[in-house]
Amino acid sequence: MTRLTADLWVAAYLTRLRLSDIPAFITQKGDATAGAVLVKLNTLDGRAVAYQRSFDLMTGDRCWVALAKGDERDVDAALERQKSFDPDLWVIEVEDRAGRHLLDEPGLAD
Repeated sequence: MTRLTADLWVAAYLTRLRLSDIPAFITQKGDATAGAVLVKLNTLDGRAVAYQRSFDLMTGDRCWVALAKGDERDVDAALERQKSFDPDLWVIEVEDRAGRHLLDEPGLAD
């Protein structure tokens, strides 16, 4: 199975968010080919969640899991730690008061 490059996946994700009128921004651009992607969901009330891709070792499925959640400052600190040891990392910030991130939709969830 062919995997998408990171920059193509990010472009497609930003397009889906834009079509749903959900603002999103690239706050760190990583390696175009194979950089990992973190998504920060900012609910604009001082709270946030950072999501990362993970593998379920039992099934082999890929899924999005929370890396950090809570106070936005704490989530930002967790993202800074990740960036400090992964220079190829992409970080996308999604801003939505309703908490929509679309990561659970077909094509993005798996």
